Amino acid sequence: MTGIVVSSVLLIVGLVLGAVDANSASFRGLPAVAWCAIIVFGVQWLAWVPASIVQTERFYDLAGGMTYLLVVAFSLWVGSESGEFGSRESLISALVAIWSVRLSGFLFLRIHHKGKDGRFDDLKTSPVRFLVPWTLQGLWIFLTANVVIVVNSQSGSSPPLGIWDGMGLAIWILGFWIEVLADSQKTKFNSNPDNEGKWIDQGLWSRCRHPNYLGETLLWTGIAVFGVACLEGLEWVACISPVFVYLLLTKISGIPILDRRALSKWGDNPEYQSYRERVPAIFPLLRIRG
Repeated sequence: MTGIVVSSVLLIVGLVLGAVDANSASFRGLPAVAWCAIIVFGVQWLAWVPASIVQTERFYDLAGGMTYLLVVAFSLWVGSESGEFGSRESLISALVAIWSVRLSGFLFLRIHHKGKDGRFDDLKTSPVRFLVPWTLQGLWIFLTANVVIVVNSQSGSSPPLGIWDGMGLAIWILGFWIEVLADSQKTKFNSNPDNEGKWIDQGLWSRCRHPNYLGETLLWTGIAVFGVACLEGLEWVACISPVFVYLLLTKISGIPILDRRALSKWGDNPEYQSYRERVPAIFPLLRIRG
């Protein structure tokens, strides 16, 4: 299974690189986007070694956050070597850095407070199986940050900021606000001893069951919109970012796992059943009432 996952991930990365590297600035004979892929997976696999030895996931999210900062900084530097980088590159780099520091720090503190992340219980006992989440995190980072990597590392100057960039910034701010507020509300809820063993149905969590994932999807959509003014040809493949985020969180690793856990705890509780029927998973405004 691990071999299949790693091979599939590398195939996906290779296909994306083949599509988006045509206008990329080069560094030591390789396109900057290729170097970013090397950095992303190099950091994840290096971090996997000590993590698998001591069987811990405590630094998983912190390593991911650091990797975002590294590839954003590297792509910005290489792009600046081939032409003056403009306001767009600086802005989207800053937005990703802000999001990365905030979320990785939040998750790092949360896992240290809880002592573990249940997602890794069956994986960290085997170094081979434990390689899977580290490799998938590499794919997550490379695909989500792809628009930023491509825009930052384009050779030559990019167009000035315009209406699309304003729209992208507005969507990012909305998504970031939703994600931060949702995390804050859940942290406050879980810190109350009276709520132990309960599900949260307050604040944003009364509007949709996973508002943090709504915020995540929106903010990466905002980042993708920044690329409208400067992506050309196959570089548009980079805009797979928000689609990948949505599909991963709603169909693979996010909501499906959390919903299975919730149903195992409260599936027989009529109030929880009513909450699930009444409250949509992620997009409250798109819910169709029967």
